[in-house]
Amino acid sequence: MPTPLKIALGMYGHTAALHDRTVPIAGVAPDFAESNDMIGAFRRMVRDLAYDVCEMAPTTYFAARSLGAPFIALPVFLMRRFHHGGIVCRKDAGIRSPADLAGKRVGVRAYSVSTGVWTRGVLADEYGLDLAKVTWVVADDDHVASVPLPPNVARAPADRSLAAMMVDGELHAGFAGPAGLGNAVPRDSVSETYPDLFPDPAPLEADWFRRTGIYPLHGLVVVKEDILAAEPALASSLFRALVAAKELYLGRLESGDATGAEDRRYRALADIVGDPLPYGLAPNRPAIDALIDYTYQQGLIPRRPALHELFHDPQA
Repeated sequence: MPTPLKIALGMYGHTAALHDRTVPIAGVAPDFAESNDMIGAFRRMVRDLAYDVCEMAPTTYFAARSLGAPFIALPVFLMRRFHHGGIVCRKDAGIRSPADLAGKRVGVRAYSVSTGVWTRGVLADEYGLDLAKVTWVVADDDHVASVPLPPNVARAPADRSLAAMMVDGELHAGFAGPAGLGNAVPRDSVSETYPDLFPDPAPLEADWFRRTGIYPLHGLVVVKEDILAAEPALASSLFRALVAAKELYLGRLESGDATGAEDRRYRALADIVGDPLPYGLAPNRPAIDALIDYTYQQGLIPRRPALHELFHDPQA
């Protein structure tokens, strides 16, 4: 009899074939949760263990795992993008370079959000910004309620949105889109009201990838450890199905059948990185190592864990 699993995965081009059962998961009877609130799903998984298999933001996972969460990640990463773009600044804030963020107040939805961790890591590693000299203003709880926060994190007033604080000059800069100011500023465009810190980030991102091999990862997949202990073959079944669904999607990208905004974005990323959605540990090792380092350096985990503590590798 197939094993029933409650699964929460976002609906993407590369997961659609799982959701519609075009690609079966061997030995599994999947019960897919609604996919229109994945941020809520992350939180429900961390706090209530609501699913057997769940997509999760990687920094949320690293923090939860450091505190003993009883689930482990497969090396599958469901979202990819670079992070030189995405910080916007008030024109009167005097911010012309990353160094100018020192002494400023920057809005981000939650301190541990992966976009924030990645971007702060780039600002520190590539541009020498002392992250402790920036006040990071947050408006939402971190998914892991007990995650430690550094002293330079400030909470926005309960009756004030980050977007409103930006308008009123209470913030000097902020993350555009879901990571910070919401829909007040389009994520992937330069706003006439709030210019991007890096007006043309794409060449910087491509150069960074060529130098470092780091292709930032998001949306890994976690599985409850007791399920894998009881049925070890399920890890391989899940991994193979996720790969098969992805390969169908890559075929649609290459043929031109996939034409949405995300499809065009991944097609453009493929010109830089090759496979725009690499799965497995080996091709993702530079990005995994970098994100573990950034998460540790930014105080979200108490030590740097070994790779086997974070990932169950079905290819081993």
